[in-house]
Order: sequence, then C-alpha cells, then structure tokens
Amino acid sequence: MLTVKDLLHIQSIEGIKVVAGEQGINNVISIVNIMENPDAFDWLSSNELLLSTGYIFKGNEELQNRIIRELAEINCAGLCVKMKRYFDKLPQNMIDHANKYGLPLLELPFTYPLSKVIAIINEKASGRYDLLNRRTLDMHNILFRIALEGGGIERISMELSETIHNPIIFLDRDWNLLHYTELEENPIPLEGSLHLIPNRPVFTRDFRDSIPSNMSEMKKSVKRIYHTKGQEIKCRILPVAVDHYIYGYIVVWQTVRELTEFDYIVLEQSSTIMALERIKAKEIEEVKLQIRQDFFDDLLTGKLTSTDTIQTLCDLHGLNSNYMYYCIVINMEPMDPERFEDMVVRKYEMDNLAKKCVELVYEDSSGASGEVTCFYRNQRIIIMVGQNEFRPNVTVSETKNYAIELHEKLQKQIKKTTFTIGIGRQYKSISSLHKSFSEAHEAIRLMQKFGSHGEVSHFEDYSVYHFLDSNIKEMELEDFFLKRLGKLYEHDNTYGTSFMITLENYFIHNHNVSEAAKAMFIHRNTFIYRIDKIKEMLGTDLKNSEELLQIQLALKIFRLLNKV
Repeated sequence: MLTVKDLLHIQSIEGIKVVAGEQGINNVISIVNIMENPDAFDWLSSNELLLSTGYIFKGNEELQNRIIRELAEINCAGLCVKMKRYFDKLPQNMIDHANKYGLPLLELPFTYPLSKVIAIINEKASGRYDLLNRRTLDMHNILFRIALEGGGIERISMELSETIHNPIIFLDRDWNLLHYTELEENPIPLEGSLHLIPNRPVFTRDFRDSIPSNMSEMKKSVKRIYHTKGQEIKCRILPVAVDHYIYGYIVVWQTVRELTEFDYIVLEQSSTIMALERIKAKEIEEVKLQIRQDFFDDLLTGKLTSTDTIQTLCDLHGLNSNYMYYCIVINMEPMDPERFEDMVVRKYEMDNLAKKCVELVYEDSSGASGEVTCFYRNQRIIIMVGQNEFRPNVTVSETKNYAIELHEKLQKQIKKTTFTIGIGRQYKSISSLHKSFSEAHEAIRLMQKFGSHGEVSHFEDYSVYHFLDSNIKEMELEDFFLKRLGKLYEHDNTYGTSFMITLENYFIHNHNVSEAAKAMFIHRNTFIYRIDKIKEMLGTDLKNSEELLQIQLALKIFRLLNKV
C-alpha cells in the first residue's frame, strides 16, 4: 500500500516535498493522473494523486482554492505541482486551503518529466491492487447473488448502503423514486429533506439540470451539492446505463462518512447489477402488459362476442361489464422522431413517453364523467370511459370538453410532441365498445386527412365526411361536386377569387352575414356582394332546402377531396 508519505522516500524522484496538508500524509495512492483541465472534477476518483504544471490555475486564485476544496471532497490522495514552469513557489492561498482541508500539496522538482513520475509511482502502487481486487470481487459476487435470487433493488440498496455506510436513493431515468435506504446514523434524514413519493421526482429541477448531458458515457459518479433547509448536502450520482442509454440513477446521500476508493468501485458494480434489474423488471412488465393488451385488442376489435367470456375477462382486468362505454384515442407524434437511430432505444423512449401520458390521463380522470381505464398501444393512448348505466348518456359537448382539457395538459407537460385526439360515441353495452374505438380512430384519420394535426374531434364532427368517404366512390363524389359547385371552383382557380371559402363561411355561421364577414376579416358589404355573385353564378337564391342540402354536401366533398 503506497501512501503520500512513501513518495518522500522514493529515490528515483528525490526532491519531492510536502508544503501543506500534512494531515493527509498517510493518504493511500491508488493511481496517478495529470490534471490540466479545470472541468475534470467529474472524472476523478478517490485516492488519485494529481500531477499538474499549474498552467490551468496560474493567476486564478478562485480556481486555485476551488481545486484544493474539490480534490479534498473527492478524497484524492493529493496534488503535486511541477515547479519552475509557471510557479517559483506555490501561492499562499493554496497552502492555506490545503492545510484547512488536509489535502497534501506537494512540490515536484522541475527536472522530472510528468510521464516518468507517473510510471514510477504507478509501479510502486500496483502491489496494493491484489487486496482491493479480492474485496471488490467478493462484493460483486454478493450483489450478483442477490440479483439471481430475485432480491431486487430493495436488497441491493440495503447491501450497498451498509457497505459504503451512507443512505442510498435509487431513481429511474426520469428521476422518479424507485427505492431508498436510510441509515440510523444519518444526521440529515432523507424524509425531512426530499420528496420520497414512489414514481415521483425526488430532486428539484435545478439539481437535475446540473447533471452533465453525457452522463451515460462517464461510467463514474459525479459530485453535486443539494441545498435543503439551509444545508448543503454532498451527493454522489452514478448513472445506471447500458450501451450509453440511461435506465436510472444511484444517488449517495453522503452525510455519514466520506467515500473510499473501494466504495467507488462498489458503486460502479452496483450500477451494472441495477441495470440488469431494470431490464429484467421491464421485461416482466411487458409480459403482463401483453396479456392485458391481448384482452383489450380482442375487446376493441369486436372479437369477443360471448357475454360470459366478456364478463369473466372484464372481472379479471378490472372493468365493469354493465357500464356504458365510450372510447378516446390519442395519437402521439414526436416532432423529431429520427433523433434515435437505434430502433431498440427509440422503442424504449416511446414506451416511456406513453407511460407518462397514461399517468397524466389518470391524474386528470375526474373530468371524464366515468371510470377511466387507460393503456397504450404503439404510438396511441387508448382511454375507455365507463359510466353507470343508470346515469344519462354523456353528451358530445361533455366528452369534448374533457378531451380538450386533457389535450392542453399533455401539450404542457410533454414537450416536442404533437397530440391528436379522436373520440367515439357512447354505447349501452361494452360488447359494442369496438364501434366507439373504430369511430375514434376514424376521427383521427379524417383530422389528419384535412391537416388538423394537434386537435380534438368527436366522431360526430366528421360523421358526414365518414359517410361520404366510406360509401361513395371518389369518381361519383367528384361528379356530384362539379355539378353543384364546379362553376365557383373554376372561377376561383381562374381569377383568384374566394367564392368557395365565402360560401363555406356563410353556412358555418348559419347565414349570419355579419359573423361570417368578421370571421373572414372583410367588410360586411364585401361579403354581401360575394354572396350575390355566388347566387348569380349558381342560379339559386340559396333558400330552397333541397338545393341547400346539395350545396352543403358539395362543400363537404370539396374538403374531402382536398380541393382547397
């Protein structure tokens, strides 16, 4: 075991001396590294001896003090500065800080190249690794056995906390709480300092944002300070990652004792075991979800016809088969779908996005006028709303209001994603739920056809379009449109007029000239002039009910055939 004190007796680097921080002279040296980057603190480990020419902190007293403090907090063995290059003598403020924090501050004679010093010290320090390797191998076997025996994150957390003698917090990739282990010796209890609600964020947004964006590539813990109730808590955060993809985080609430080199190695081992646990938990969850989704697939596609079978499966999956049901479908469209080249990573990301949506749906379920059952399938969230059969049917207006509020919440909470919501009609029997599901999908299809992405519509809003599109051939629709409104359409295309849009607004606003003119941002007299021209071109006074019906159907076809 090589210590800082032993360096003073190595003849091949004679002349090295300690100028401050002698309290730490017995610090163990595990490895030597060069520090010439002021942003390297997140990459350092316990018991490292850092060598430097002093270039990065010359003339910067604030950085000099920070380096001493940070190295001491990481439990580095010491800082050795090569003299005569940038310093004839080390600054007094660095000496004072080294004495304050007990970090050995050494001077290295100018004649020794840093590369040679590293080789000499690493050779001397290599002998201690046999004992450390045996200890870490034993710890790895303990953690791996816990995983094989199905102990889960609870036992892993307990073992890890007892080993490093500090409280442990396990979080998922969104910083939501999975599990935590407290210690009686902890002077700052977790419960009084953090929001320890399962599946909810534990730390503040500012704290989470301070974590490096390349955390998955680091494979080491980083130190961050968490501020709570006027106190500063030192936390060590380690990513639980596989192939640069983060599955969660391990956070050490470092309030009982400082971490040793062995502790850091154990943390990295725990990270690997935790990644396996998260992958395993996800696989189990997917199997359960698949069984549930198979039932819903059969229900929503109308494959279940037996009343007894429906009753049994509804009881198993928590549905009331006596309720009246309607269906809402939410289509998710990420604004940058190609940001994940790996298909597996992209699927995992979309699954997490869908889970967030399902959680938000349940949080907002009180506005649905019934019991909500929600799940996701591919890129769509499916909501089934069951209402007591003795209550009045839910109205189109009520369902749309609920869906609009839900849409606003989703857009606010989940960024860079567009949501389009389709709503089906309510049916008396759950065996007819597949009709409502189909209608919700149809509403989304027609919204997308008309370019209405990111909106909310009930099937009733598009029932005429659905009827025309599903039952009449396109050639016949085209022929009907041209016979009724072909003159207006050709006039608009030839002369750049807006007679078709004017006529649409005339019907949208129930023949109210003032409201229609206002919607088009034109003068009322201009609108009246256009209507008169339309009457003249069509040879009608727009009063005959049969003619009005045909014109309105032609306008629907105008949109359906995308002739805008």
